[in-house]
Amino acid sequence: MCYCYILYSKSLNKYYIGHSCEDLQERLRKHMSDHKGFTAKVKDWIIIYTEEFSSKKDAYKREREVKSWKSKAKILKLIDNTSEIEHPDL
Repeated sequence: MCYCYILYSKSLNKYYIGHSCEDLQERLRKHMSDHKGFTAKVKDWIIIYTEEFSSKKDAYKREREVKSWKSKAKILKLIDNTSEIEHPDL
């Protein structure tokens, strides 16, 4: 399976949208490792939303769609019904 996912950092109060065909916990670990990417800046990322896809192409397509919204409100609406985590924006 492949996934489109959304991460949340409480300390940054930011969301990160990505896709992967690997285990999501392993992918989260990589996000918080010492790489040079945006997500390595803090270590409090949590997975707050996932969608499953049968192909990497479809997961990537969904990632691009969600990112194209450029709307925090629209992203929050997407995760609102599936998340049990309290967010300052909800």
